[in-house]
Amino acid sequence: MSEDNKKPTLTTRQGHPVHNNQDMRTVGNRGPGTLENYQFLEKISHFDRERIPERVVHARGFVAHGDFEAYGTIGDEPASTFTRAKLFQEKGKKTPLSIRFSTVAGGRDSSEVARDPRGFAVKLRTEDGNWDLVGNNLPVFFIRDAIKFPDFIHSQKPDPVNNNRQDPNRVFDFIAATPEAMHMVTWVFSPRGIPASYRQQDGFGVNTYRMVNAAGEGVLVKYHWKSQQGIESLSQEQAEAVQAKELGSHSKDLFEAIEAGNYPRWELNVQIMSDDEHPELDFDPLDDTKTWPEDEFPLRPVGMMTLNRNVDNFFAEAEQIAFGTGVLVDGLDFSDDKMLVGRTFSYSDTQRHRVGPNYLQLPVNRPVVDVATNQADGQMAYGVDNRGTLPTVNYEPSVRAGLSEADESYTDYRPHIEGQLIKAPIDRTNNFQQAGERYRSIEQWERDDLVLNLVGALGQCERVVQVRMVEHIVRCDEEFGRRVAEGIGIAVPRASEMAAAGDD
Repeated sequence: MSEDNKKPTLTTRQGHPVHNNQDMRTVGNRGPGTLENYQFLEKISHFDRERIPERVVHARGFVAHGDFEAYGTIGDEPASTFTRAKLFQEKGKKTPLSIRFSTVAGGRDSSEVARDPRGFAVKLRTEDGNWDLVGNNLPVFFIRDAIKFPDFIHSQKPDPVNNNRQDPNRVFDFIAATPEAMHMVTWVFSPRGIPASYRQQDGFGVNTYRMVNAAGEGVLVKYHWKSQQGIESLSQEQAEAVQAKELGSHSKDLFEAIEAGNYPRWELNVQIMSDDEHPELDFDPLDDTKTWPEDEFPLRPVGMMTLNRNVDNFFAEAEQIAFGTGVLVDGLDFSDDKMLVGRTFSYSDTQRHRVGPNYLQLPVNRPVVDVATNQADGQMAYGVDNRGTLPTVNYEPSVRAGLSEADESYTDYRPHIEGQLIKAPIDRTNNFQQAGERYRSIEQWERDDLVLNLVGALGQCERVVQVRMVEHIVRCDEEFGRRVAEGIGIAVPRASEMAAAGDD
């Protein structure tokens, strides 16, 4: 690149040059992340405040209420083998919940049949407080490090100058420079990219979490919600026909099904893996661009979710409901998944900005158990958490009165963490293998639809983007790449040549 065409240097808003905009600072290249990630925190904090008051992402959504009934087991073993979380321990135990389905990229009044992931966020109101399981209807994501999330979403949003809607050039320009996104591309541009309804889709936690039992032993887990209504999708042509008449078709379908007593259900399953690095695998289990193979890590049923009540008021319950990946109960824990670390800060930060600092006092957000904190005041405060007896002590510790810490009789999970504090990608990126495996595993009509949709979108892109995307697709699967290349009229590179260029 000539000096005249050299790109300006990326900086923070403090004017500091950014030397690494791909990786947050972590202990070792697998994490965990650290709180002094100034560049990341400044970037994500600003991103969280980019829209008022609409959600930046997942703006279009619909809420329903129901309950979760536990099996008392996880697969063939007692639930207590893996977790001490109380909601799973007893067969038949019911926990009230709310769920918000949504689209990701569009605005609050956008179409519900756009090609897009669907948010699948569940708030379970347990006896130990709320547990939010916040995921999507697809099992993987486009990126594996949260520092890239603002950039990814910007590529999905309208052009900031002319405000034109989602532009394939912007979408695929980012993906062309981010090969880890290829697995997600095979999901979003397949029939799964447009569900026929919210009821006819699965849900996934996407991130890797931990479960911890009473002995303080931890395992890694992936969460899966399996639709009992089956999986149904729309073709692009079918979706466009629906969109011509109705933008809110999915919300309408869900509302009417519940009103008619046709209560949709999803079975919660988990995959379980020992909590270590698993060098025998060709991927990192903390990488949310990857799925865990079900033949090695089978789905274990945990319980059933049933939706049986609609909202009383859309704004109060669907717009003001607030989720966060950090909302976990005892027995459920974080992993060092880099996307999970970033989401855990970002979600709650967004809700305090969007709904207000006292968003957890709203009926749709507050837990069913009593709340007792020393947090107070702020905009729209209409309750007091600490109603202790005199003398009034709104701090802790105190030898006079006030609140005291909970009993710590349980055994905490304490993984050993050691490593250099660095910014670096994980070792096992393996960006193309699972994308190719998915292409080869789906039925022929699904492969045809995937190719058709990619050709239609890439056909609107500049040649430099097309060439790089085809190179990625060839490295996923040679037939897949050839079909897309022929569809958009460019030369087909050989997979062997692409492999020689390096994994990324």
